[in-house]
Amino acid sequence: MQNKRIVFKKGEYLTKVSKLSGKKILVTGASGFIGTHLCNKLYSRGAEVHGISRREQSEDRKNIRWWEGDIADIKIARIILSEIRPDIIFHLASHVAGARNLELVLPTFHSNLTGSVNILTLATELECNRIIITGSLEEPDQGEAGAIPCSPYAAAKWAGSVYARMFHALYKTPVVLARLFMVYGPGQQDLRKLIPYVTLSALRQEAPKLSSGQRLVDWIYVEDVVDGLLLMAQAPDVEGHSIEIGSGVLVSVGTVVEELLHIINPGIKPVFGHLPERPMEQVRVANAEVTYSMIGWKARTSLKEGLQNTVKWYREISDKIDGVST
Repeated sequence: MQNKRIVFKKGEYLTKVSKLSGKKILVTGASGFIGTHLCNKLYSRGAEVHGISRREQSEDRKNIRWWEGDIADIKIARIILSEIRPDIIFHLASHVAGARNLELVLPTFHSNLTGSVNILTLATELECNRIIITGSLEEPDQGEAGAIPCSPYAAAKWAGSVYARMFHALYKTPVVLARLFMVYGPGQQDLRKLIPYVTLSALRQEAPKLSSGQRLVDWIYVEDVVDGLLLMAQAPDVEGHSIEIGSGVLVSVGTVVEELLHIINPGIKPVFGHLPERPMEQVRVANAEVTYSMIGWKARTSLKEGLQNTVKWYREISDKIDGVST
């Protein structure tokens, strides 16, 4: 299906993100990195926010009504969604692991693909107004000849996207695919990811040990991602489409590492080449022009500003992480 271009008037971007007031919105993966930022923004827009988590959540986040359960279990998922009957669903829940290990195949299959198909099925049954399914830069491009997913995570995300398009074509499910590029920013708790790892290593006054650093990546700040997701929930005539949420610019891993060290301690020198490259590493860039034509969104936060904000957050919470001192 060809992406339909829509002309947006100046100022319409901010107007549209305020139309969620009073909507009943479900966020799967609400306790995760992107989910936390998204729920905060939804609540600030006056939405009634519901979150699903496999684990019991702290009562600190009073802006969310929490439901405990595993969406990969269709019986549990049906009970929860039938009770909520959401107007809009943001499906962010995912087993996120880019490694190629065999032991990741089944966890990513059950968590990512089974969970996505369950959400699509229930959203269709309950006649939800809009469902946003998150994809990844790791999955092959639509129509890419001879495409092979590069990891169990990429395979599950790719299959989920195929199911979403099938649901739209067969059952008219109002689903939109959000293809997210490399999201970073404050609140990213997975310390194995590049930016948290390098930042915390530098705060410990340790040299980060890395692969070559040559991979080119489209980096996108988490708050920009959230704004894009909000617009995808409201933009007209985008059902069945895949919309890319990225900066549209490629920057090498090495450049990001050097910028982080410049912010924290320029005297620390990274050890490039210490680790092997992951096989089948992907280099893809978001088509920012098409995204803007469809939903009136583009990245607003520069990489430098985003990294400065991110380092500031890790500095503030570093005393809560074992072994980190500033």
